[in-house]
Amino acid sequence: MPASETPVSAAATEPDAAPESSSKTAIVAALGANLAISVVKFVAAGFSGSSAMVAEGIHSLVDTLNEVLLLLGIRRSQRPANAARPFGYGKELYFWAFVVSILIFGIGGGFSIYEGIEHLRHPPALSDPTWNYVVLILALVLDGGSFLLARRTFNAQRGRQPFWRAFRASKDPGTFVVLFEDAADVIGLVLAFLGVFLSHYFQNPYFDGAASLLIGLLLLVVAGLLLRQNHSLLLGAPAAPVVLAQLQELARTDPAVQAVASPLSTYLSPHEMLLVVRVTFEPTLSGPELTLAAARLRTALRQAHPDVQHVFVEPVSELKDCDAGSLLSS
Repeated sequence: MPASETPVSAAATEPDAAPESSSKTAIVAALGANLAISVVKFVAAGFSGSSAMVAEGIHSLVDTLNEVLLLLGIRRSQRPANAARPFGYGKELYFWAFVVSILIFGIGGGFSIYEGIEHLRHPPALSDPTWNYVVLILALVLDGGSFLLARRTFNAQRGRQPFWRAFRASKDPGTFVVLFEDAADVIGLVLAFLGVFLSHYFQNPYFDGAASLLIGLLLLVVAGLLLRQNHSLLLGAPAAPVVLAQLQELARTDPAVQAVASPLSTYLSPHEMLLVVRVTFEPTLSGPELTLAAARLRTALRQAHPDVQHVFVEPVSELKDCDAGSLLSS
């Protein structure tokens, strides 16, 4: 069977198959929700003096800035390639997603913990919590809707993969950053509600400060997960082993190919993979035949997986057994 007739199965592809517009829609929805909520939270905090509401207001404000940076990253990553950047600007998105993770860690988590400690040391007098409850319920509705949209977008991309495996394999920070942000928003709102309610129920303002601390710790955990994933993408994450194994097998089916080493790969953007394939061709091939075989192989590999955008076929005289078979046996 010719190589071009052996596509990589859909089950083995990366989980990022949804259109880029889906990720952008989730980001814009989260931006609008967080901007409105942050204003209302700060107004409520001013009336009530709640540290948990201040922490939640900061949380929503940081999330608003994060969505702006993600949209900036998407826009800058779409600039065409030029002489200075022959493979384009796809990693701009990974850079700005990494900055977003730092903001969540430093500003969101750090300031919320600071606010909680200050209110534990100097608890303010309790005041009417009505505004807090109204804002928290409104915020939960808006953040919950944004979270459901982000989750639907992420689920469409991951297919049947388990959640954590899909998260580690994802190459689209525009989706998973918003998903984790919105999840932290919803959990943070529940913690803020408990802080306000318990403070007034027991007439003990320390519950409010403790809620602010828990919100800060929650943001630190989320930021740590995002920092690790975005750091990997920024350095150049490879394709999934099962995808590389199938691409290797596909290349081996070409009649001009004698042996194929484990392909080398790296993602330049969520849907742009660079692939290097080391191939031993049949020694009887003439120069023109070798050129045609390499071109045929590049076309087949691009057609086999939608993310394969750049293919370099490297003819080699001999491959070690470990190079040719290591990926398929892993």
